[in-house]
Parts: sequence; structure tokens; C-alpha cells
Amino acid sequence: MRVKEWLWRGLVLASLGVAGQAQAACSVVSTLPASFGTTVSSMTVRTTSLPSSTTNAGLSCAPVVLSVLASNDHFYGTITGSTQGGMVGPTGDVIKYTVYANNTTSYPMTRGTAFDFGGAGGIAATYGLVFGPGTKTLPLYLGTLTGSNVAAGVYTETLSIFWNWNYCSGIGVGGICAGRDINSGTTTLTVSMTVVNDCQITTPPIAFGSGPVISAFSTVTGQASVACTKGSAYTVGLSDGQNPVSVGGRRQMVSSGNYLAYDIFVSAGTTRWGSVGAARRASASADINPGNGLGTGSQVFNYNAKIYTDQATPPGGTYLDNVVLDVGF
Repeated sequence: MRVKEWLWRGLVLASLGVAGQAQAACSVVSTLPASFGTTVSSMTVRTTSLPSSTTNAGLSCAPVVLSVLASNDHFYGTITGSTQGGMVGPTGDVIKYTVYANNTTSYPMTRGTAFDFGGAGGIAATYGLVFGPGTKTLPLYLGTLTGSNVAAGVYTETLSIFWNWNYCSGIGVGGICAGRDINSGTTTLTVSMTVVNDCQITTPPIAFGSGPVISAFSTVTGQASVACTKGSAYTVGLSDGQNPVSVGGRRQMVSSGNYLAYDIFVSAGTTRWGSVGAARRASASADINPGNGLGTGSQVFNYNAKIYTDQATPPGGTYLDNVVLDVGF
């Protein structure tokens, strides 16, 4: 009897020794960068909230002897960044954005303020951060703010994320916490976007009206409005249309196989507006707001269009042509 009693006591002590061990499971690791894209139109940046994310925000935890997180278990993340408060580009323009702790705008993270991912029912519990199979990391989600009028280029920001945690990392006999993992560390997260030049173009149709003979058609004046990326220098060209004359390059409208020659000229002058070399118009030559692109405002290029009077009057009909306006950076 005495031998069995001592054996039983020895087993109890051994069992208590195993259950009482606390297992530190979390650590700060390198993050995965977050990118909003490498060919994002400047117009899209200004008008649309763009999403991004990282699957690894720098806090990595392995499974512990734990089934659920309690209300007194905490995982705090504190984000700080550049003094400009967003991604900074080559000319100093800034694209601001918000970091979210979950895939919804209901969990914004304020810079410089600790956000608690832990506690019973918290985000850490949702992602099974310290229980369940496999090592896990916390993701972060990002969304840009609309209204940023920026130049083209690469925009970046390096965020600093300070993680500190305090949670029960081991359960003892009777479900009592046998130890807590309490630690902290700092990592960095790179956020980036590449903005490309873009334009919004407004070109109302040119209508000469009707007339019985060539000489009855009057000169038509009009404007092409171009709103291009802030700071961009560009040129604007007009194609020769669908039916150009092979010799002399005149544009032509067509109706049932018959042609009516016309052309489009720069501003109020007689210089033909074309698509190649010096025939193109530079942004600096705009009639309204000349210079580089404004981003939020239009530059206006005046023109006049005439039907050539040195041609025979063709048969009656509706004459049409399509001319392409292109912008080159």
C-alpha cells in the first residue's frame, strides 16, 4: 500500500508540472508591404477611395495551451508615420489614407493611439491568433482618402508599428491561468502607390450645318478641354480623320462615296492642327490656362474649322468624318 501511495503522488506532481508551464507564443516579425497599385491614374486617386492590405502586420503568434481569449487579454498596435500624414511623392504631394484593424471601415486606427486587437470576441480571437493550428499573423487594411490632387510618380510611406501584448499563455489545473505572455516590439510597414499621368478630355462635335454650295459654309469655331495630371507637360494632337487626302493631307468627310474636304486649324489662325511633330499643340500653348497640367482644372485649346472652297460642290447628302484627339506625355 505504501508503495502505491508514493507512486500516485509522484504522478500528480508530474502532471502539475506539465500543466503549469507558460508558453510564450508571440513575437514581432518583418511585415509584408502594402501596395495600392503600380499604374494608378491620378484621376482615380483624386475621385476614388482605393483599397490595400497586408496579410502580415508584424505580430506573429503560435498556438498556446489556450482555447479562447479572455476580456483581460490584450494585443495593442500603435501606428506612427511620416510628419506629412500619408504617402509622399517626388514633388512633395501627399496621398492620405486610413489604416483599419479589420476588413471594414468600422475599425479605423488613429495614428499615435494604441488599438486593442484582443479581449474576448476581439479581432485577435476572430483570426485565431493564439489558438488553433498553425502560426498566424494579423492583417491590416488600408483605404485612401479622396480629393488628393497629385503629380505622377512613386508615393511611399514607412509606418512604425509598436506591438505590445499581455495574455494568458497557458492553462493550469482547474482552468486557472498558469502564466502570461507579456512582451512588446516594433516593426515597420512600407505603404506605396505609383501614380501615372492621365487626362479627361471634352470635345464637342463640329457641325458645319447645311448649304447648297461650298461657298455657303461658314467657319466653325470650338474648344477642346483637357484636364491632365497636376504638373504634367503634354502635347495634344488631332488625327487626319478616316478619309485623308493622300497628297496634301486634307481631311475629308464622306457620304455615299462622295467627299467633302475640310480642315481644323489652331486657335483663330491658319496653322493646321495635326498629330505629328510640330503640328501638335503643347500644353504651354493652351488658349486658356497654358502651362503644365492642373489636375483639378481644364486647359482649353481653341480651334477653327473650315470647308475648303477650292473644290467642286459634291452631291447633296450628310457628310461625316471622325477625328481622334490624343494626348502625349
